[in-house]
Amino acid sequence: MLEVGRDEAKAAARVIESGELFRYGDPKAGHPNECAKFERELARKVGAEHSLLVTSGTAALVCALAGMGIGPGDEVIVPAYTFIATPLAPLTLGALPVMAEVDESLTLDPKDVEAKISRRTKAIIPVHMVGLPANMNAIMRVARRHKVKVLEDAAQAFGGKYRGRWLGSIGDMGAYSFNYFKNITAGEGGAVVTNNDEMFMRALVHHDGGLAFWPHGKPLTLPVFAGWNFRANEIQGAMLRVQLRKINGLLRSTRAQKARIMRAVGKHPKLRSIRDNDLKGACSTIAGLRFRDEEGARAFMDRLAQDRQGSWTPIDSGRHVYSNWEAIMGKAGSYHPALDAFKRPENKMSKARYEPDMCPKTLEILSRTVFLDIRPQATAAQERKRLRAIVGAADAV
Repeated sequence: MLEVGRDEAKAAARVIESGELFRYGDPKAGHPNECAKFERELARKVGAEHSLLVTSGTAALVCALAGMGIGPGDEVIVPAYTFIATPLAPLTLGALPVMAEVDESLTLDPKDVEAKISRRTKAIIPVHMVGLPANMNAIMRVARRHKVKVLEDAAQAFGGKYRGRWLGSIGDMGAYSFNYFKNITAGEGGAVVTNNDEMFMRALVHHDGGLAFWPHGKPLTLPVFAGWNFRANEIQGAMLRVQLRKINGLLRSTRAQKARIMRAVGKHPKLRSIRDNDLKGACSTIAGLRFRDEEGARAFMDRLAQDRQGSWTPIDSGRHVYSNWEAIMGKAGSYHPALDAFKRPENKMSKARYEPDMCPKTLEILSRTVFLDIRPQATAAQERKRLRAIVGAADAV
């Protein structure tokens, strides 16, 4: 959502001119330590004790689950509406994802989450899809009742809040994405946040197999194990520091525009908003409308298109709908059978299902929901034209 421009170019140039692109570098040579500075600034802004910058949102999910100790024999509950990275993360560690329904808020249904919990469940991943906060109070109650951990996937919701707290800071751990399409970006990138020292240390080791050789690894309080390499570089850190300073202004703009759309929606007898778990805290990067059925939703979109106004329905988003996750539905967990979580002996007794019709409520809700993108760069005239088109489309269906 944020534009990348001159400020980010200057930040990247500063790193390039320093000659120190590696995040650890040489402190004695005046290394800028952009990644470390970003981590401190992020933790302070979010309200977390620890943060870790990594290469992607997927890497953040994997490192966070490693921090929680998730592995073979475990199950992790994820929503049936999310990017495929969410269920792939537990598979990477030998655990199985278990899909649960979403409710009218387009986020995890706490009741179905509780119904899906088994003795193998070790974590729940609520996803704040398209900037919409999940019902964290209800999810945390379920998690505490069953003694399972919560990892917030806030990849699409950086800057959003739930009842005054930053999304990502409420569960045991949180994960962000800084992909090009996210609220702040360095092209790619991600971050883990947590208040738990042990979970953070385990995530830290998992993110860098060579950690013990660098200054970042000096305060380790647990034994080193064979990690991977999800290290970010200094250009990413420098760009994200600039973007971090802009997020509040962006969300003020998106929230104000969404509020104007919702006022128009609220006055029309044929229009209904999706359910919001926290309307003020949502990122407001979309405005969601719900219809009685898919036919009504598509008729509304077709009428908007006649006025050259875009809209979309989440059932068409492909990669975000569980029934389109080919690797999951086909139980193809890895290129090698011995690394495939679906084939691991520890998971043999799992009752997790992977069938196209396993979450019918989610498919039904997605099919009759319409999203309107929020456009912070729109002029007042463009916004008025859009509002007239929304009201006209509702009148016509």
